[in-house]
Amino acid sequence: MPYLHQIDPIALSLGPLKVHWYGLMYLLGFAVAWWLGRRRVRAGRLPGVDDNGFSDLMFYAMLGVVVGGRVGYMLFYDFGPFIHDPLLLFRVWEGGMSFHGGLLGVLAAIAWWSRRHRLHFFDTVDFIAPLVPAGLGFGRIGNFIGGELWGKPTHGTVFERLGVIFPRALPEPFASMDAATLRAQYEAGLLDTFARHPSQLYQATLEGLVMFCVLVWYSRRPRPRYAVSGLFALLYGCFRFLVEFVREPDAQLGYLAFGWLTMGQLLSLPLVLLGLFWLWKSRTSPTLMPVASAETAR
Repeated sequence: MPYLHQIDPIALSLGPLKVHWYGLMYLLGFAVAWWLGRRRVRAGRLPGVDDNGFSDLMFYAMLGVVVGGRVGYMLFYDFGPFIHDPLLLFRVWEGGMSFHGGLLGVLAAIAWWSRRHRLHFFDTVDFIAPLVPAGLGFGRIGNFIGGELWGKPTHGTVFERLGVIFPRALPEPFASMDAATLRAQYEAGLLDTFARHPSQLYQATLEGLVMFCVLVWYSRRPRPRYAVSGLFALLYGCFRFLVEFVREPDAQLGYLAFGWLTMGQLLSLPLVLLGLFWLWKSRTSPTLMPVASAETAR
């Protein structure tokens, strides 16, 4: 029997202040990245950088995620309305973030930070790459809890028993029913045909858990420059491209070509190509060897 999604997206209410699970998931992802990053800094994986330098890097990277993610969404997914109303860019409470835009924002922040610290851009990217999947994974769990970015219908497929019924994706009159009435309809079996792929959880598993394990394992010892970045780009591009086949395309865009190509797939193809190129380039590139920090040396 499919699962009826009735999770409250609000984790905690303190008077007028409402704390959403989505925000908490991002904080959790940031905490894991912070913990892992400090361990890598203290192991000398970014020579010449101490905890303070790493704190600056994380701060600028977070700014890159927010600014790049919002601008990217406007440019890639909502360009028409944005042209008519540029103030949409600042109405973040209405939702809309793009991973690919956030990635570009982070890369811009890394480039600026690396230049200030006289480090090679890709040495920093290689250092940061294993920290990113935690945020991706927890962010997708936040999408699932919020009941957004759902997948395509599972009816008639081998995934039917894995289906989830998202109330916000239901047609009328079900979409207007209160929670108790909707559950009664569900228990009567009247909503089974509306079950959808929990594509958010697919992405949390692949882009989060799998990528985190692979990249942490792969970077456990020094690798040639470009190698870790290349593996990150290749894995994310492939995983995102595959999951898009069962994820509902953005309503304002639909399919871009062939009756199946989505914007997410189009934006992921360059990552696959870049990942392959960087892995090839790493074969003849130098390896940055760890230099223990002063804290570790003491």
